[in-house]
Amino acid sequence: MKKNMGNVDKIVRLILAAVFGYLFFSGTVVGVLGYVLVALGAIFVVTSFISFCPLYAMVGLSTCPVKQS
Repeated sequence: MKKNMGNVDKIVRLILAAVFGYLFFSGTVVGVLGYVLVALGAIFVVTSFISFCPLYAMVGLSTCPVKQS
């Protein structure tokens, strides 16, 4: 797996995951939408820690900075 996520992308995903978790566990968002947000937040956390997004790979997108030689 080649990394395809930059630092800003990882930070944004972690912040969104925290917001989704807060909304669910505070009872603001309940039901199916709440479970979808928790699942999406979990996916964001995992992809942030491994620095790889399968969706980015499928469409050929990368937010990693380009290393110059």
